[in-house]
Amino acid sequence: MTGRREKADAVIVGAGAAGLMCAIAAARRGKRVVVLDHADKAGSKILISGGGRCNFTNLDVRPERFISQNPHFSRSALSRYTQGDFIALVEKHGIAYHEKTLGQLFCDGSARAIVAMLLDECAAAGATVLTGVRVGDVTCTDRFHIETSQSGYDAAALVLATGGLSIPKMGASGWAYDVARQFGLRITETRPGLVPLKVAAEAFGAGELPAGVAAPVIASCGSAKFRESLLVTHRGISGPAVLQVSSYWQQGESIAFDLLPDESAAAVLLERKRARPMAEAKTLLAELLPARLAHMMAAVHLPAGPVGNVPDRVLTDFAIRLKAWQITPTGSEGYAKAEVTAGGIDTRDLSSKSMASTAVPGLYCIGEAVDVTGWLGGYNFQWAWSSGWCAGTAIGET
Repeated sequence: MTGRREKADAVIVGAGAAGLMCAIAAARRGKRVVVLDHADKAGSKILISGGGRCNFTNLDVRPERFISQNPHFSRSALSRYTQGDFIALVEKHGIAYHEKTLGQLFCDGSARAIVAMLLDECAAAGATVLTGVRVGDVTCTDRFHIETSQSGYDAAALVLATGGLSIPKMGASGWAYDVARQFGLRITETRPGLVPLKVAAEAFGAGELPAGVAAPVIASCGSAKFRESLLVTHRGISGPAVLQVSSYWQQGESIAFDLLPDESAAAVLLERKRARPMAEAKTLLAELLPARLAHMMAAVHLPAGPVGNVPDRVLTDFAIRLKAWQITPTGSEGYAKAEVTAGGIDTRDLSSKSMASTAVPGLYCIGEAVDVTGWLGGYNFQWAWSSGWCAGTAIGET
């Protein structure tokens, strides 16, 4: 660290989605803004998102699709900077996009277009974005004093925008939580969100997991319910249905899967038994489910031989299992595989309008670092845009 010091209206630590949006909003208002990030380039997580095409928002954003100890906290920010506002920005820059499914919007081309757009907007507004800068001590007297590997900064406002613990190989850390605690803010319990879950092969009644099997399901955990795809992996279960429900799942809980979401399983099985009594149960089941999964479940729960010999009661009991197949994961794949971090900086210590600390003037917390976690499908990016914009428009207000 050097002895050189620079002054700014705001220092934003974190050049991701939330930090860059905050910088744009603040700099447009004439504020002197510096964005610092330890990574070599801005927007690292944006670049890998959506398979490299960035699922940048969702057409159906609403507060009910965000998880927080205060479920109403996100309402203000999401209503003040909406998905429509961000879509307008994307269209202003001529970025082609499409709706993939369930309102999810993706770039037609590369996620690099979104990062370039944000950096262009920062430059046009006069915000300075510095990468490869390691932030050290942060203190506060009448202003915030931020020490870095390049120089020191004195700023009226400090914005914590470094995200959470997910994907540590990209440099994720608990830095934002540590600084928040330093200034007296509370941190709710954190856990991996939108993450694959580990499952023992015994859950399938087999010696090994049927890796590669995929099927449309309804996954339920408590009151949370998602109609998406299930994917079985070598270590457990994944796919959109599991990622969605994982943010609600707690260690020791079971997840229920409706394996035939469009069917009355009992009616279908009994009808096929009547129509084709000489067929094996596993053969009929393989017409309804992926063959490997069907054969595995039939071997465990149904007698071998012609389905005509299987009592109706046995088929009916099996149908109940198909509509509410219970699996108890042994754990999650952890932050290394998690798309987001659930939990974080306690919303009780923040203004829902400005994202500012209610006790420390000039301190703002935005994006994934805050205890607001969206569903899979562009919701977490929209939270980043909305929370960042709200903080940026509030910096320097009296």
